[in-house]
Amino acid sequence: MSDRFPARVLNRLEELDDAVVLEWPGGEVTAAGMLRLVRRVTAALRSAGAGPGSGVAFMPGVTPVGFAALLAVHLVGTRVSGVRPGLTAEQLAHLLDDRVGWAVVDASTDVSAVVKARPDLVLVDLGPLGAPDVMGLDEDDDLTPRGRPEDVARVTYTSGSTGNPKGAAQTYAAFEQEWPSRAELHNEVLSDLGSRLDRYLLHGTLNSVVMVDYALVCLVHGGRLVIPSAGGSFAEIVERHRITGSIVTVPKLLELLSVVRAGTGDVSSLKGVMVSGSPLDPRRYAEALELLGPIVFQGYGQTECGLISMLAPSQALASENALTSVGRPLPRNLVETRDGEIYVRTPQQTIGYVNEGDIVREQAEVFTDDGWIRTRDLGGLDGEGFLHLSGRARDVIIVNANVQYAGPIERALASHPAVDQAYVVGVPDPATGEAIEAFVVLREDVVAGLDDELRRIVGERLGEVCVPRAFTVIDAVPLTSAGKPDKNALRLL
Repeated sequence: MSDRFPARVLNRLEELDDAVVLEWPGGEVTAAGMLRLVRRVTAALRSAGAGPGSGVAFMPGVTPVGFAALLAVHLVGTRVSGVRPGLTAEQLAHLLDDRVGWAVVDASTDVSAVVKARPDLVLVDLGPLGAPDVMGLDEDDDLTPRGRPEDVARVTYTSGSTGNPKGAAQTYAAFEQEWPSRAELHNEVLSDLGSRLDRYLLHGTLNSVVMVDYALVCLVHGGRLVIPSAGGSFAEIVERHRITGSIVTVPKLLELLSVVRAGTGDVSSLKGVMVSGSPLDPRRYAEALELLGPIVFQGYGQTECGLISMLAPSQALASENALTSVGRPLPRNLVETRDGEIYVRTPQQTIGYVNEGDIVREQAEVFTDDGWIRTRDLGGLDGEGFLHLSGRARDVIIVNANVQYAGPIERALASHPAVDQAYVVGVPDPATGEAIEAFVVLREDVVAGLDDELRRIVGERLGEVCVPRAFTVIDAVPLTSAGKPDKNALRLL
């Protein structure tokens, strides 16, 4: 069996044959049917002139043929740039640079914006390729992966919340070391989660590395991908489609907890949810395990190096020390602490940012000369091998020239029983440079003296210098397109 991506996935589809591997509003797709879609898209890409090293902007929505295309673009050996929807014209032009010659699109893509940004791009339209089996659609039987080890396989872009997105580049050599499609690299925790993904919710965007990683884990373990019908909250989608496994952000997990508390929905089908995007407060984690049962996993990773560590519910329930961690590093991942910051080295890590200009300094800070990735997170390993985070080196507020980390302040605020979520940002202040302001989502109605209580908690735990100057109660935190708390939006409130 070839180790070259996506050979293992395609071989698994051949083994599954007539088993249903994907369910969507348009029906069901068997493993054999998915292979046919891969062959169609492969033929279309090669007919359009794309091949090893070709730069392809990947832009379709979440559909069966879209998922097949994600396998096909790597089968052909192209350099895939994931272009998410919702970009500004400037950001889109920035991503569609002269390294990109082709764009994979479908009905959900704003093709007019693409053409305006790059009228010379060759468009590969998935629309006709996703039609039911009919005569006249070419299918390429050559499913030999063509990616060259030294070529860039994937460019994963950040959200661009601070300007133009920056892209982390991963070679085919590194891409083929990725753990999702290689069952022999799944430790006990990954195998446990994989066994729970009978009906895995595939939604959002196919340019989400985390979303696709666990979709591949689902297929390796013989599960079914479920693309939901439109409409409804996250909890309603889980109930409607009897989802057993999903990736969730912290806000989505809190939504599930609210539903369980209120008894307004049935999410009992869930067997395994992976919290991703930002660490879960230990108090909330314990509450989630109590209300949802032993189904909540936690992962810690970064765009530049992928999944770093993972925590199983069984570990979190067995040890208070584990509960306050983000789990143990995955096999083959090396983790060390330098001056209080976490550094990581993995076989699948990216080689650097493809952009230039104002991020050259950041690249030098993140991708070190000795081959390690500087996460810019604070923390370290304990004696049992669990990785603990104590803050983010980047999420800082500088008050009177003194650096204050937002993470510890947010955790202190979230420890109050009336506070469901807490977020801290820095805002300009003419006297101190920046000042700390807090935004809280409450579990109860506002109680008298809450601001004073919160000030007291922060002051006692962290000192008066960390006490926010103002508190604002919000109904819900604004989210970025990636589903993470949008602190830039909070600053504008």
